[in-house]
Amino acid sequence: MYYIYRPRTFYMNPILILAAVIPAVLLLLYVYKADKLEKEPKGLLGILILQGILSTALAVFAERIGTRVLGWFFSENTWIYQIIFNFLVVGLSEEGFKYLLLKRRTWTSSYFNCQFDGVVYAVFVSLGFALWENIDYVVMFGFQTALVRAVTAIPGHACFGVFMGAWYGLAKAHERHGHGENSALCRKFAVICPVLLHGLYDLIATVDQTERAVYFVGFIALMFLAAYSMIRRLSRQDKYF
Repeated sequence: MYYIYRPRTFYMNPILILAAVIPAVLLLLYVYKADKLEKEPKGLLGILILQGILSTALAVFAERIGTRVLGWFFSENTWIYQIIFNFLVVGLSEEGFKYLLLKRRTWTSSYFNCQFDGVVYAVFVSLGFALWENIDYVVMFGFQTALVRAVTAIPGHACFGVFMGAWYGLAKAHERHGHGENSALCRKFAVICPVLLHGLYDLIATVDQTERAVYFVGFIALMFLAAYSMIRRLSRQDKYF
């Protein structure tokens, strides 16, 4: 999520860095172990984490431009501003750059030979993004932020990656079977679906109402459950193209 820069208070505190990194690492290991058919090369997965980190910088740059342009047309305290900001400025920037770097590195890879590979690749890019973003937040705001983000933002990015990867893997399956139009449609959904989820996640999180906590917790619980069920099902049903 886009944030305003504040001076860093906690410089390279190892406890804070570990608190920022461990949740992402645990989720990466979970998805890696769920890949039952054929493990992906560790070198490729490391590159995808770096691609996720790169997408963080690209998204921040795009969000700053988008925020400035949006402010020319709408007041920040209006609903139209919040909707455009959360879905297009933040959601599209972050998920769009994740997808572009994901596709650039993996679409023609010879290792991309199973549908579940799409989930693994997308989650590694998403958690690379979340890992770097989390380090930045935790270094600025401290251990309490690490605890909150460990159960919200980091799994949230993982869920966005699961939905992106499910459509991305399906797109590759269609492409391998010569169904070009279906593949193109699935690639569009690989961006649209996580953008909508990401935008809704941020919109609910920023609504200044007492009831928002209930809505936010409910939304997170449903999204986590859906992503967890999807990982189990796609892992169990995985097969070579």
